[in-house]
Formats: sequence, structure tokens, C-alpha cells
Amino acid sequence: MRFIKESVKELLYRPSGVAFGERSYIQRPYSISGRKRVRIGKRTSIGGGLYIQAITEYAGVRYMPTIEIGDDVYIGGHAYFTAIDRISVGDGCVLSEYVYLTDEVHGMDPRAGLIMEQSLISKGPVVIGRSCFLGFRVAVMPGVTLGEHCVVAANSTVTRSFPAYSMIGGSPARILKRYSQTLGRWVSAKEELE
Repeated sequence: MRFIKESVKELLYRPSGVAFGERSYIQRPYSISGRKRVRIGKRTSIGGGLYIQAITEYAGVRYMPTIEIGDDVYIGGHAYFTAIDRISVGDGCVLSEYVYLTDEVHGMDPRAGLIMEQSLISKGPVVIGRSCFLGFRVAVMPGVTLGEHCVVAANSTVTRSFPAYSMIGGSPARILKRYSQTLGRWVSAKEELE
């Protein structure tokens, strides 16, 4: 019976062409393009409404993207990832619903014609460190690296990188608190300096 359940899950919740670790699943519906460029680790659960674009060609330009999701990751429904370079989500991360990660922007040269016909530009990979938490409707923009154990407040837009053990929020996001290893708790940036 267990074999049958696992076989059904394999057929329904593990899109062909995507590299999956054991016991990882994506709930339906989902839309994944560039499947051979997407890797999902072990014991990872992804909610329905997922939209992943590993863009290999756009406006006549070829790209070599990778989207890597680690082990023991939880991603809520309606996540949206788009890459022409690299997106990496570390082991043990929790990404709430409607999280948006992108490593690219559209060309915006007014002399180059329609925006949708201009090539895409990478402003650097997006790297989410181990055991980070991204709240509801967080957007992480190109070139951002979050160190391990970062916490990002709901509805935040992260436009720059932050070190490990940072609690950030806002649009654009800024540091709200840092985790003090010495005190064993989250402290305000001001308290940390004292």
C-alpha cells in the first residue's frame, strides 16, 4: 500500500524533468519552465500555484540559469521564482505564501524599442542562506544574498544583501534587529552597540 501511495505522489507531485531529492513534492497546480535547470533537495514541500521560470532564451539571447532549492525547505503557495543566472534557497528555509525571488530585470533603454523585446539583464544571483524565514509576500530582488538565519518581515522588499542573523523589514528592507549569540536573543541594532 505504501509503495502505491509513493508511486501516486511521484506521478502527481513531482514534475518530470525536475531533479528531485527523496520525499520532496510540489502541490498542483504549478508552472515550471526550464525544468532541467531546476533542482530540489530532500524532504522539501512546495505549495500549489508555484511559478518557476528558469529562462534559457529571451529576445534572442541565451542564458544558463539554475534554480536550487535545498533540503528540508518549506515553500508556501503561489511562490514565484524567475532566473537567468542563479537562485539558491538554503537548507531548512521557510518561505511563506506569495514569495517572489528574481535575479533579472527587463532592459529599460528607451532607444531600444519595446521593453518586452529587450534582453534581460542579471544584476547578480539571489542566495538565501540556511534556515532563513521569509514572511508573507516578501520580494527579494536581483543580486541579494541573505546570510543564514535571517528573518524577513511580511510584505518587505529586499533590495540589498544582509549578514547572517539579521531581522529585516520594510520596503526597501532595513535591519530591525540582530540575533546576539552572547545574549541568546534578538536585540535592536542600538542595543547591540551599547
